[in-house]
Amino acid sequence: MNTFDYARYDRIRPVRWGGDALELLDQRKLPFASQYLRLTRYTEVADAIHALVVRGAPAIGIAAAWGVVLAAREVSAENGGEALQQLAPAMQQLNDARPTAVNLAWALARMRKAIAGAGADWREKLEAEARLVEDEDLAANRAMGMAGAALIAPGSGVLTHCNTGSLATAGFGTALGVIRAGVAEGRIARVFAGETRPWNQGARLTVWELLQDGIGATLIADAAAAHLMSTGQVQWVVVGADRICANGDTANKIGTLQLAIAARHFGVKFMVVAASSTVDMATKSGDLIEIEERDAAELLSHRGERTVAEGVPAWNPVFDVTPHTLIDAIVTERGVVHRPDSAAMRQLFAENP
Repeated sequence: MNTFDYARYDRIRPVRWGGDALELLDQRKLPFASQYLRLTRYTEVADAIHALVVRGAPAIGIAAAWGVVLAAREVSAENGGEALQQLAPAMQQLNDARPTAVNLAWALARMRKAIAGAGADWREKLEAEARLVEDEDLAANRAMGMAGAALIAPGSGVLTHCNTGSLATAGFGTALGVIRAGVAEGRIARVFAGETRPWNQGARLTVWELLQDGIGATLIADAAAAHLMSTGQVQWVVVGADRICANGDTANKIGTLQLAIAARHFGVKFMVVAASSTVDMATKSGDLIEIEERDAAELLSHRGERTVAEGVPAWNPVFDVTPHTLIDAIVTERGVVHRPDSAAMRQLFAENP
C-alpha cells in the first residue's frame, strides 16, 4: 500500500475548503467544463446538494459539514450549546437536501456532537470536525480500494454503475477506488461503465475520471448490462452505496437492483463498496428506506427540450434497494462482510448508530 502511486490515481477533488468559502466542482458541467462554484452561505450549499452540483453520498456529507461551518458565521453564540440551538434550522435545511444519503445525516450528527459541550471555541471545533470528516473519508477510500481489489482474480473484467470515484468522495473513490487499485495491481484487465440514466453519471463522470488516470474503460448502455454479463467478459459488478441497512440491504443509484439480479443469473460476483459511515444499523431492512424521487421532467426532456409526447407521465425514483441475498461482499474500511446478513453486519458494525 505504501508504494501505491496516488499521484497518478488520486488527483481529483470535488470539494475544496478555501478558508472563507466552499468550492464545489460543478459536476453538471462535466466532462466538457471543469468549473468550481464558490459558495459562502449554507443555503447555497443546500441548494447545490439538491441540484446535483455535488453528488455521491460521501461527498454530500463532506459538503454538508462545511455548510455547517458557513452557517456558523451567521449566528452569534457564546458556547456550543447556544450554537446548536441557533444552527438547528440550517442543519435541517442541509439534511433535507438529499434525504436518502445516510452520510448526510451522519456528517451533521458529527458536527452536532463536536460542539455539544464546547465553550467559546465552538467555531474552531466545527471547522476541525469538518476537516476530519473529509480526511477520514479519503483514508477510508484508500483502504477499501486495496481490500476490494484483493477479492478480484488477476485478469478479471468489471462492470460499475453511476459514479463512485473521486467525484463522489473526498478522493480516490469507493467502488472506483477498488477499480483503480485493481488496475494498478494487474487484477483488472477490462472496465465497463453503464451510462446511468437519466443523469448519465457513468457516461459523463466515471469514464471521464478513468480517462484522467489513463485507465481504459468501455461505456455501455444501461440496457446492455445483462447481455454483457452473458458474454463472460465480466467477473465482478462493483458498485457503491448511499445507505446500507442492518441486514445488508443496500440503497444505491437506480438501476443497481437489475444489475444484481442479472449478475446472480449469470454467475457474476456482486460487490458493494462503501465507508462505514454509509452503514445504518438503525434501519433494519431496505423496505424502510425513504426513496427520493426527482422531477419527471428529467426523463421527459433533454437540455430543456422535451423529447416525449405531451401528456405522457414519468416516474423518476433516484435509488433502488438491492436485497442482501444478491450481494457477495460488502467492502468497508473496517473489513469485508461476505454474504451479508444481519448477524454478519452486527459483528462488524454493532456500534454504528
